[in-house]
Amino acid sequence: MSIEMNEQIEGHILLDVARARIAESLGMEIDISLPLAGAWLSAHGATFVTLTKYGELRGCIGTLEAHRPLIEDVQENAYAAAFRDPRFSPLRVEEFDVVSVEISLLSDPEPMVVETEAEAMTRLRPHIDGVVLEYGQHRSTFLPQVWEQLPDPQQFLKHLKRKAGLAADFWAADLRLSRYAVQKWREADVPR
Repeated sequence: MSIEMNEQIEGHILLDVARARIAESLGMEIDISLPLAGAWLSAHGATFVTLTKYGELRGCIGTLEAHRPLIEDVQENAYAAAFRDPRFSPLRVEEFDVVSVEISLLSDPEPMVVETEAEAMTRLRPHIDGVVLEYGQHRSTFLPQVWEQLPDPQQFLKHLKRKAGLAADFWAADLRLSRYAVQKWREADVPR
């Protein structure tokens, strides 16, 4: 990751930025103060914002490649996770206080050169790798956190293929896999 930060302080700031963007979109006001010397917020970064409600997924949207300032990426992904995730209805004001925010800051994706699915499964690092799968117009990703629900590499890949709109047993020579790591911060771990 090209962004160097004091993890605890900057993670807290990113969580505040995400929550403030959601609050603003709901017509609520939250007062956050950003540090004056926050050049790291202007550096390009790729993030995912995950919302949970009572421990269940409530929205998750992100960016795989850094193409805009980190603060903008967090703000846009927070808004999208709350209001544009097609799996969920838009977040309502009454849910705001019970929704928890998690930010994942992604490293640059690293191509995995594999020829077979069996080889891919042996090269995956459970609980470490986030994975991007690409085949033609099909594309999907799982953050490293998904290993908690799918700890078996074979099941992980099957679900990743299904998410991309492919059959669970699909494999092709030109299917591409990339891996990335994340730094993550959860409101549950950082007092509000």
